[in-house]
Amino acid sequence: MKRLILATRNAGKITELHAILADAGLDLDLVGADAYPDIPDVKETGVTFAENALLKAHALAQATGLPAIADDSGLCVEVLGGAPGIFSARWSGTHGDDQANLNLLLAQLGDIAAPHRAAHFACAAALALPDGTERVVEGRLPGTLRHTPSGTNGFGYDPILQPDGETRTCAELTPAEKNAISHRGKAFRALVPVVRELVG
Repeated sequence: MKRLILATRNAGKITELHAILADAGLDLDLVGADAYPDIPDVKETGVTFAENALLKAHALAQATGLPAIADDSGLCVEVLGGAPGIFSARWSGTHGDDQANLNLLLAQLGDIAAPHRAAHFACAAALALPDGTERVVEGRLPGTLRHTPSGTNGFGYDPILQPDGETRTCAELTPAEKNAISHRGKAFRALVPVVRELVG
């Protein structure tokens, strides 16, 4: 069985991609970065989601000799010109402090009325082969930002993004409901034909 590595230590993300590949009839041995603990984390020095995803995928493919998938994602707010964007996880200055990031963003948008609170989650997913071959696909989840957080599922900015056509925030959706419409789910599903073509 062909092995494929996903640049993450998040078991949930591995499970999600594995299910998408299996649904498409691709029988691959998908492992996460934990399977190769000696590989250092890659610094995300790109200025777009696609650049960061490619940096991680290429680094992993070179280090392991395996086809590698990586993704990068974040929240893009229209009235902020697409910010926080690639800085979503460290918007408040501390990487991964979801509550501080959320509070800062809500404060910055405090006087912005509902019609002008359009935003979307964006995800770029990249596949890189050890020979340098690369492909990138993208997925989006458009919506509107609430004034106050609601819901306890998910993470990051999920409690304030209400997807278009929904009355609930991403954090009020079940994991299955969110996966069906999520930016990462869309990007991973768009990657299926690429994986089929390049990995088999």
